[in-house]
Amino acid sequence: MFFYATIIYFGLRVLLQKDSGQEALLGCAYLVTLEVFLRMNNALFFYEFMKYLVIVFMILGGIIMRGFSLKSIPYVFYLLLLIPSIIVAAGNIPLGESLRKAVAFNLSGPVTLGITAIYCYQRSITNTRLDQILKLCVGPVVMITTYLFLVTPDIRDVVTNTASNFATSGGYGPNQVATVLGIGMFITFVRFLRIKNLMINVLDIVLFLAMTYRAWVTFSRGGVYTSFLMIIAVIGTLFLLKRSEFRVSFIPKLAVIALGLIMAWGFTSLVTNGLIDKRYANEDAAGRAKDDLSTGRAELITIELEAFFENPIAGIGAGQVKYYRAKKDGILAASHNETSRLLSEHGAIGIFSLLVLIFTPLFFRLFHKGNIYFYAFLIFWIATINHSAMRIAAPAFFYGMALLYVRPVKIKKKISTVNNTDNALIA
Repeated sequence: MFFYATIIYFGLRVLLQKDSGQEALLGCAYLVTLEVFLRMNNALFFYEFMKYLVIVFMILGGIIMRGFSLKSIPYVFYLLLLIPSIIVAAGNIPLGESLRKAVAFNLSGPVTLGITAIYCYQRSITNTRLDQILKLCVGPVVMITTYLFLVTPDIRDVVTNTASNFATSGGYGPNQVATVLGIGMFITFVRFLRIKNLMINVLDIVLFLAMTYRAWVTFSRGGVYTSFLMIIAVIGTLFLLKRSEFRVSFIPKLAVIALGLIMAWGFTSLVTNGLIDKRYANEDAAGRAKDDLSTGRAELITIELEAFFENPIAGIGAGQVKYYRAKKDGILAASHNETSRLLSEHGAIGIFSLLVLIFTPLFFRLFHKGNIYFYAFLIFWIATINHSAMRIAAPAFFYGMALLYVRPVKIKKKISTVNNTDNALIA
């Protein structure tokens, strides 16, 4: 019921206000950070439902009602580049398998990214509105964090090795849970750094440390590493853009965060009996170094590259790489890496797609430097798709957010009328 109410609420805002205040972005920001929580509780109609919902919001709210920039043609081209893989897949799909499901599962993420990029590219938004959208994202992450504290068993009882832990992740994929918690970590950190209000600062640092702790105990490292890379990117951007006094004001807050992280790590190490230390040192429970830092992903990438070299022009078709691997080693497994999947399933066309996705925002950045989160959003996209593919809608959405034309709020100056007598007195 909460999910239905959320869709109706944001849907009505988009329709009634005709996306005049970026309501489509507002609704999608809330929904994409809520997606994992809904999946954990089986509230979605089907697995990819959130991606379709984002597409509907973007098309209805932005593209139809407000239009889009003709300069976003590179992303129209990107969407067209996805079509050949569907044609190839139609000829390669194994008997008894559903072409529709295979294509929908693997292309729903890329299509969501393309539609979001078309909506966002050079769309004007104030920095205040962007901060409001990011603040809204914190709500669903707080829900997930609270849920994890309430429903998961005692950490000491369920952490027995250094593998990703489903029990500490609420019974859902640790990778996706850690990814969303990482989004919350990033936003609360940036808010703590930039906002000068003691009460808000206390709330943000508490939320940041709570989310960090829950992300650590999932034993999934991808989302945590991504979050800290985003934080470094924003700190670097702020240092370059702001005055020296602003940079100095960071130091006490950074010291508080560093102290908090040290204490949180110590507590996490205590409740996991030191296993978290071994996890991040790439060791097993016995303290032996693991040969594969990628936890099996490297083998998947190798097989996907083999498929690319065998079919370098158009690839093996959308959704076909898991069947290719099944033929190779008898294991039916989906890709964890969107980049290698693009190569294997789309061939050289996938390389062109990747070039569009990388160079279009970088070219855009040369002329529009108002978005202080640009590099953070881009890092989140590239890092997430390389450790978790596009399982959830968040990478596609935040990639689009990097393309926004962010401008400062204009302060209207009051012009006072001075009569002739006052003018004489002033003279």
